[in-house]
Amino acid sequence: MWTYEYSLETSATPEAIWRLWADVENWGAWNADIADIRINGPFATGAEIVMTPAGEDPVHLVVAEAVTHQQFVDEARFDGLLLRTLHRLNPAEQGRVRVTYRMEITGGGADQLGPQIGPAVTGDWPETVAALVKLAEA
Repeated sequence: MWTYEYSLETSATPEAIWRLWADVENWGAWNADIADIRINGPFATGAEIVMTPAGEDPVHLVVAEAVTHQQFVDEARFDGLLLRTLHRLNPAEQGRVRVTYRMEITGGGADQLGPQIGPAVTGDWPETVAALVKLAEA
């Protein structure tokens, strides 16, 4: 298994962050890597998302879990691997909120392929989470 986690604290409310997460078709407003994105219904467990990163092929995601104002998990499968991304909101000190993104890559060859694939997917997380937080705080 390969994992990576990034967290950032904010004064934004969980509701403000959740609104941005649930508005999938506008993720590009805070995630500069998205060229196109679509969801096949409401933002809830079982929803399918097709996200096209700039200059790349579309990525098919399934929302594996969605707990309003707390967390959602999306999953992508390819080449025998499962890329599972957890997006969590936790209370932090002084009424702040900790926004955490965590990727777990499992499956056949994850120990070898994870270190190649993972950083390519997670490399922009600090900028992406910062942009999400800035928009949620506004």
